[in-house]
Amino acid sequence: MKALRYYGVRDIRHEGMDDPRLETDRDAIVRMTGCSICGSDLHIWHGHGFSEDIGFCVGHEAVGEVVEVGRGVSRLRVGDSVMMPAAVGCGACRSCLGGVVHTCESNASGCYGLSASLQGVQAEAFRVPVADVNAVKIPSGISEDQALMMTDALATAWFGARNADIRPGNSVAVIGLGPIGLMAVDSAFVMGAGVVYAIDPVAERRALATEAGAIALAPDEALETIRAATHGVKLDCVVEAVGSEATVDLALRLVRRRGTVSVIGVQQARRYAFPLERAFAAGLTFRIGTCSVPEELPALFPLVQSGRLRPEKYISHRMPLSAGPDAYRLFEARESGALKMVLLPD
Repeated sequence: MKALRYYGVRDIRHEGMDDPRLETDRDAIVRMTGCSICGSDLHIWHGHGFSEDIGFCVGHEAVGEVVEVGRGVSRLRVGDSVMMPAAVGCGACRSCLGGVVHTCESNASGCYGLSASLQGVQAEAFRVPVADVNAVKIPSGISEDQALMMTDALATAWFGARNADIRPGNSVAVIGLGPIGLMAVDSAFVMGAGVVYAIDPVAERRALATEAGAIALAPDEALETIRAATHGVKLDCVVEAVGSEATVDLALRLVRRRGTVSVIGVQQARRYAFPLERAFAAGLTFRIGTCSVPEELPALFPLVQSGRLRPEKYISHRMPLSAGPDAYRLFEARESGALKMVLLPD
């Protein structure tokens, strides 16, 4: 089969690799019908990967059709349309059964496409371990595009907004308006935010946030504008969706006393000089971490089915899998309005 494989800095190639096969009776093989590039995939593209492996298949966001199941799989049948949450777990422990796979008590948690230990989904087909739990049938009333956005991006955006303690009437800022940040803006409004400031250096992305009802600001004007608008009080809740020291620092400067900062941007800095004394004096709540997609899906399914959240509107490009390396370059450069890059079978 053909897949996108990582070989080094900005070196992802569309080439052949072995077809996936069942490794246990609980596995399934899924034929990819759509996959997408996540912002965290760019960390691998930049060579800041999560392992030293090379030649592995990348990607952790996909939908597809079940084409083979092991004898121990009971909930799935060949022909089922499924979505794959980005991370997997053992499917049997208390954490996994509660949807929190990244705290799997069997230490079986993992994410597709970070190393050779669990090959990615930017491929013609892929293996799903413990498929009864780690593959989810796409519910009626949800399109493949919408399901694809829920495999990571929308779930992470919702998780980030939820972790920010957004309540009806709250003032909110979202820093970083990539697909996840834009979905966090939408999520904040669904949660009842009274005002949402959307902060990003790219004018086209600020325009999309404005269309969603947010007040869009460039980073260099955000702090003074928000101070003036709130008479120095600042904001109840801040969601940081970039992952740099500068944007985390901005988030901490934008939040009011006893406010909440939620950081969902993937961090690359090993250390950060956290302003502990200032945070203590202000009584801040600071949360940081990754989303466990299955935990968020029960809330998201009805919101998408009812049209209150429309994550598919942030799909900017549809390209064949063979054009994957070009899609990575476009996504990195943020050219041609690049937001969510969807790759389809050739």
